Amino acid sequence: MKTWGGRFTEQIDSLFERFNNSLDTDQRLIFEDIEGSMAYASALERAGILSPEELKQIGKGLAEIKKRAEKDPGWLSGQRDEDVHSFVEARLHEMVGDVAFKLHAGRSRNDQVALDTRLFLKRAIIRVQVQIKGLNHSLLNLSKAHLDVFIPGYTHLRKAQPILFSHYLLAYFEMFQRDYDRFDDCFRRTDFMPLGSGALAGNGFPVDREVLREELGFAQLTRNSLDAVSDRDYLVEFVSAASLTLVHLSRLAEDFIIYSSAEFGLLELSDAVTTGSSLMPQKKNPDSLELIRGKAGRVFGHLMNLLTLLKALPMAYNKDLQEDKPILFDSLDTLLDCLQVAQTVVKTLKVNKTAAQQSVRKDFLNATDLADYLVRKGLPFRHAHELVGKIVLHCESKRIQLEDLSLAELKTYSELIEEDVYKALSLENSIESRSVVGGTASSRVMEALAEAEKRLAIVE
Repeated sequence: MKTWGGRFTEQIDSLFERFNNSLDTDQRLIFEDIEGSMAYASALERAGILSPEELKQIGKGLAEIKKRAEKDPGWLSGQRDEDVHSFVEARLHEMVGDVAFKLHAGRSRNDQVALDTRLFLKRAIIRVQVQIKGLNHSLLNLSKAHLDVFIPGYTHLRKAQPILFSHYLLAYFEMFQRDYDRFDDCFRRTDFMPLGSGALAGNGFPVDREVLREELGFAQLTRNSLDAVSDRDYLVEFVSAASLTLVHLSRLAEDFIIYSSAEFGLLELSDAVTTGSSLMPQKKNPDSLELIRGKAGRVFGHLMNLLTLLKALPMAYNKDLQEDKPILFDSLDTLLDCLQVAQTVVKTLKVNKTAAQQSVRKDFLNATDLADYLVRKGLPFRHAHELVGKIVLHCESKRIQLEDLSLAELKTYSELIEEDVYKALSLENSIESRSVVGGTASSRVMEALAEAEKRLAIVE
């Protein structure tokens, strides 16, 4: 069904008709479209455009369409209607006759689709946030179960300083919590009700937009009809927030891929999230994590696609905006899949404590602690840094660790070094001396865990 045509004298080209139709994509908005149509029918009845009996007929017809769509998800596929709005109107006309055509009085598909998209996105954001909370719960559970595990901390993918494994996991908790907050911000700017803006100039009938806002569950009204029908900033914010979340997921995936390799051996991925090779019988491939890493780029591409789509669009609505729905839907689906798979990876992850303890005692991770020791003895840090570098070079040549040097050997580098240096060089001291807020000391990590659990409880 077409919702236009009176001023046309020729038939639409069949190729262009297929090119123009969007029902295969925007059918996902059908329940939002029905919800908006029901609220608008009530507004028209209050404005005197529909009679109470006509409102009743329309309400019954829309309820039947909703019921059929719920029972038969494939109902819309293959239909020839131009979009989800004309599909609903056509089916409603089949049920209640010409009264269905009164429903569009004062309403344009421009404000209709803006409403549908905002309704859909508000619910989508909540779904995403539920998954982010689930992932962060899993990270906290893994942290609490491995409070006694030390691992090497890395910079430039080279061993740097020892840290608690729980401290490492809490870094990702912080990233995902920021993502959660970003979706909160996106929700607030999505939560504006555009219905009643018409095609661009506003509604020509006395519909009460404030009542519509309340019925549809929005926090505020859009304040300018031109902006209301052409604004897609909220979609850019959503795909941007999704992209940042996937940046963090890709970093977690990359870490786990590396740390679970035979070369590192710190982690082991479960069979549930790995696959084998069609040729090499021994392989256990981290496909779950590689796909998360790869799918991140897919959503980054959607963000650039959306920004390019919106660039330099003249005021107000343009058909270019039809292309925002595939971007929204695929970004949402990809993000939800990646969050759910990441949860399964974390929940089933095994930590190789023995390998971690062995790894953390090699490669001079306590070199900074020796420099700090000398600073406490009164040596300027730059001098201490240079001196420890020379000691490390000596140890490398002998293939020993700093703590393997005798006190006499250490004193050849500085008379400031005493017997207490060995306590300073201990793994436990290296961890516990980082006791500033946000540090890896066990007391601070316990505080951070308790605080993280409180923050999660607040958003539940």
